[in-house]
Amino acid sequence: MFERILVPVDLGEPEIGARSLAVAEELAVKHDARLDVLTVVPTYSMSIVGAAFPKNFEEATLEAARSALKTMLDARPASQVTIKGHVAHGTIYDEIMKAADALGADLIVMASHRPALKDYLLGPNAARVVRHARQSVFVLRDAA
Repeated sequence: MFERILVPVDLGEPEIGARSLAVAEELAVKHDARLDVLTVVPTYSMSIVGAAFPKNFEEATLEAARSALKTMLDARPASQVTIKGHVAHGTIYDEIMKAADALGADLIVMASHRPALKDYLLGPNAARVVRHARQSVFVLRDAA
């Protein structure tokens, strides 16, 4: 049913990322699917904000994200599933959908925090992905 599963993770929330990855891995084993793990480094939305950072800050941040994602994936127990890491740069929900399309994913497995009032007005990343992605989306609700 599923051949390629995309798992977006926030490297700042390793426990939630590990949970998402475990669920996706279980689905991948069941469906003999590949896993792509994605982390997104947000972009600066205003040039005046970006100008406040050192010249090579953006590239250093992307390299740190690549390294942290590799460390996270290397720390996982051996798996029978093919897992590949990816780092994107931009608006989180948009980059998740772009990666899903580019990689040919047919399922996105992602976590969502319990919504607060502001989330009902603005919409969290998971809600935007659910509304706009071409793929099926499996949302893991945060239990807290």
